[in-house]
Amino acid sequence: MTIATTLIVLAISFFLTAITAPAVIPLLRRMKFGQSIREEGPKSHQKKAGTPTMGGVIFLFAIIATTIVLGYLNDALTSQTVVLILVLFGFGLIGFLDDGLKIIFKRNLGLTSLQKLIGQIIISIAAYFLLGLGAFQNIIHLPFSNFALELGGFYVLFLIFWLVGFSNAVNLTDGLDGLVSGTASIAFAAFGVLALVNNQIDIAIFAFAVTGALLGFLMFNANPAKVFMGDTGSLALGGALAMLSVLVGHEVLLLLVGIIFVLETLSVILQVASFKLTGKRIFKMSPLHHHFELSGWSEWRIVLTFWLTALVAALIAVVPEVLK
Repeated sequence: MTIATTLIVLAISFFLTAITAPAVIPLLRRMKFGQSIREEGPKSHQKKAGTPTMGGVIFLFAIIATTIVLGYLNDALTSQTVVLILVLFGFGLIGFLDDGLKIIFKRNLGLTSLQKLIGQIIISIAAYFLLGLGAFQNIIHLPFSNFALELGGFYVLFLIFWLVGFSNAVNLTDGLDGLVSGTASIAFAAFGVLALVNNQIDIAIFAFAVTGALLGFLMFNANPAKVFMGDTGSLALGGALAMLSVLVGHEVLLLLVGIIFVLETLSVILQVASFKLTGKRIFKMSPLHHHFELSGWSEWRIVLTFWLTALVAALIAVVPEVLK
């Protein structure tokens, strides 16, 4: 896959998102698909109430269309492409239902945690069986080494944990304008480069299609956001990113590439554990970005700092693999 092809993939998904968003955002507004804001969240977020949500449908369309068309033109539509689209669409559908229920009932709770978990597990198992139809090996590779761990039939449990975990981690991170759009675009680009190193053209096309679409979406999602991606977008991105790490053979490396998602999730876990065990909170509020908000940081400062952290982590993860 040439640099020119990579740029074409990025450009097409970017422009598909950029030209679709101005038509979809007013439609979401007319349909009163506005975001409900948690009362217990930062008070500064109350002004965002009513901002159109479910914007994930915009870039999901661009990603899937670009992946299919460019994959076909480059003779790179494979079973792995199908798995990636299945996870992206499946997790996105769960998020779409969740967002829809929030809007219909005018509340900040859509599907219950159990309902979402069941849906995520079903899609993860379906993805595992689709992988089994090919030459997929049930192995976890440790980064910066030649060591690999054979899990056999237990790999399905790891896959469920990985997809569900990162899907929810990205969802937790989606709390500031442009935060997930920027950090996820960096993460997908990183795995796109790793796919190119492995000569996995089908996977690289998907990864860069996501990157381009998110950069296009960022024009409307950056502060002050004109639209939110909602669970429709965040759940889809998290699941697809985890699946991408599996197909590229760098599962564990996702902990570094997706460091922001990991830290945001850890902040929630530590906060809950600390409060239950000691009655005291470690952070002013979790997830982590809210802690910085209540510490006086501006939204832009937090987002730019997290983007930079994500970029540095991605470079640390990818550069050694490229130079091998």
